[in-house]
Amino acid sequence: MKNLSLKCYQVIAVMALMVTTLNINTACFFIMHQPKLPVGAEKLRKF
Repeated sequence: MKNLSLKCYQVIAVMALMVTTLNINTACFFIMHQPKLPVGAEKLRKF
């Protein structure tokens, strides 16, 4: 049971990293609503 919960946490962490990477490399289409990024997210920028 403990092993299963550990795997779930790892999957959630990987998904959060993927979403943050996708968010840092795109901009919002609406001018007025660009959400604030977490501290340290600039390291994931590809350009």
